[in-house]
Amino acid sequence: MAEIINEVKFSDAGMAEIQRYISHYPEGRQKSAILPIMHVAQAEFGGWLSPQVMDKIAEILNIQPIEVYEVATFYTMFNLKPVGKHVLEVCRTGPCCLRGADQMIDMIKQKLNIEEGETTADGMFTLKPVECLASCGTGPMLQVRETYYENLDTEEKLDQFLETLRNTEVETPYHQK
Repeated sequence: MAEIINEVKFSDAGMAEIQRYISHYPEGRQKSAILPIMHVAQAEFGGWLSPQVMDKIAEILNIQPIEVYEVATFYTMFNLKPVGKHVLEVCRTGPCCLRGADQMIDMIKQKLNIEEGETTADGMFTLKPVECLASCGTGPMLQVRETYYENLDTEEKLDQFLETLRNTEVETPYHQK
């Protein structure tokens, strides 16, 4: 018996935004809008891109689903499984590691009782090491949504940062009350 999958449907506002992005490109070149459309989708569908959501993007752009999967797996900004309220994207490249990124990742893992790629039991935090965030002089650092948090080089700074996030209301479409 075939499994019934919930239909993926964008909000009216989401579809309007998608159509606006597509309109920026000539007929037959709508695939060029894939990145911003994937951001819209991630915001609308819980902060991550399920296979069904990626299939819907492919349908909208009139491309093969594998073309969406390729982009989603290439860029670390796209989440391919459910994530927490705050995704801690920690820079783990050379300059940040020289300034203590590895120790910061270890402290986060210990304090939150999670491993890389995992989400805390309360759904508050996901730890996601990423490649260069281009803030080499201010490492160790991490990004949460569009904001950089830099010079997190002591346990006290990290504790204060995590506590601040715990008490922060997130106003993105996928984490509204």
